[in-house]
Amino acid sequence: MTTQHIETLIIGAGQAGLSCGFQLRRSGRPVLIVDGNERVGDNWRRQWDTLRLYTPAKYDSLPGLPFPAEDRWSYPGKDEVAEYLETYALQWDLPVRMSTRVDRLTARAGGGYAARVGDDTITCDNVVVATGTFGRTPFVPDFAADLDPGIRQLHSSRYRRPSQLQSGTVLVVGASHSGTDIAYEVAAVQPTILSGRDCGQLPIRLESRATRFVMPVLVFLARHVITRRTPIGRQAMREIRFHGGPMLRVKRADLAARQVRRETSRVTGVVDGLPVLADGTVLDVRNIVWCTGFEQVFDWIQVPVIGEDGWPREYRGVVDEAPGLFFCGLSFQYAFSSMLWPGVGRDAQYVARRIAARTNTRAKEAVAP
Repeated sequence: MTTQHIETLIIGAGQAGLSCGFQLRRSGRPVLIVDGNERVGDNWRRQWDTLRLYTPAKYDSLPGLPFPAEDRWSYPGKDEVAEYLETYALQWDLPVRMSTRVDRLTARAGGGYAARVGDDTITCDNVVVATGTFGRTPFVPDFAADLDPGIRQLHSSRYRRPSQLQSGTVLVVGASHSGTDIAYEVAAVQPTILSGRDCGQLPIRLESRATRFVMPVLVFLARHVITRRTPIGRQAMREIRFHGGPMLRVKRADLAARQVRRETSRVTGVVDGLPVLADGTVLDVRNIVWCTGFEQVFDWIQVPVIGEDGWPREYRGVVDEAPGLFFCGLSFQYAFSSMLWPGVGRDAQYVARRIAARTNTRAKEAVAP
């Protein structure tokens, strides 16, 4: 059993945690980044094979390192993203400790926090929780356990390619961007049903030339208009955190072209081992891909800062009721862009700046007569 102390502990070595670590290191502050995966970028490597970012490479750089791409208007794939994150950590010699999962985080008497890692403890003055935009615990409804065992079920976090599915009709549950992407891909080889409310769609095609003129406007709106400071931003925050975002790459016309059967009713239960919609329609399917999102599970944080909705009570990542506790990388941490690469760096910079200010204030108080 060992105990280590660090000024700032960052939990999570994704794009948010690495960006925050970079900002703190640049300001000369000691930091340690821990992550439960074996390699930096593993969360991206484990996505489905054809996943690409929804923003062009020119908007996907983290602070201090341009995203490498010959075509700045190309959309990086998930393996390119993973490699970039690993390169970023090496480029800036960030102190990252992998295969290190925090089991419990508690407040320390007198200030600061203690992170339990197996039998060891890491104490810190500040801690940044950067464990995922929407959380990393797959959400699947309880009634999924009552489905016929002959139906192949996968959550989107385990889906990689259509060959994982057995012969027969595929039901994709959830019609946000991931659900529509997967439904479109699967429909090329198997009959496909897409269930879930229509979340809207981006009015332009990401790969079109028009995007080069429209994308700067969209990024500006995502960063500066659709924020937690504006009515439209606060409404969008509620929708996206709890109901999913709009279709981004795949359009309604694309789904129709591949003869995807669209059901806007929700899957609400099971009848004779088969999924049933809210309108009573029973779906005879052989596969289900649950694109139903993730849950923010913060039960390992033994500090009472999580609201009834499951999200931390923070603003821009700062938790006023727990000095020294911060979050980074949350959906709508400040704006719509917070869940996209163009917004990660700004959110991380703000959190790092608040940490540095807090540390400097504490240092001055310690030496004051």
